[in-house]
Amino acid sequence: MKSRFNIETVVGIFLILGFICFAYLAVKLGDINLFKQNFYRVSAHFTSVTGLKKGANVELAGVKIGRVAGIELDNENYEAAVTMEIRQNVKLPDDVIASIKTSGIIGDKYVSIQPGGSEVYLKDGDEIMETESALDLEELVSKYIFEKK
Repeated sequence: MKSRFNIETVVGIFLILGFICFAYLAVKLGDINLFKQNFYRVSAHFTSVTGLKKGANVELAGVKIGRVAGIELDNENYEAAVTMEIRQNVKLPDDVIASIKTSGIIGDKYVSIQPGGSEVYLKDGDEIMETESALDLEELVSKYIFEKK
């Protein structure tokens, strides 16, 4: 009777550990933040954000420093307003340039930040003034193919 109890206990503990590991992987792979991380929000206006999605990476020197929190249409200027969440420990000068880049030839879009030289830093709610919109590869190819001389 005692050995059966020991086997059942070991199997139970093994199953509980398996469920904990599964839950941990689901949270990590799903990029779910259960614990509030310290971010500050900055925004930028682009003429085109073709292919950029909410949740896309924001990178500086190839290192992820945040994510795209939202994309909306600015009805006054007919531009895309992109809101980004930047980690609190990353300080961005107020003269940074935000560009929409592609990872690989057909990869996902992300926002790349090139730092400036200013000693004044962006704060929560500030706007990045210098932007470069996404390069529309289809438009370039169609111009090249169908351009008449």
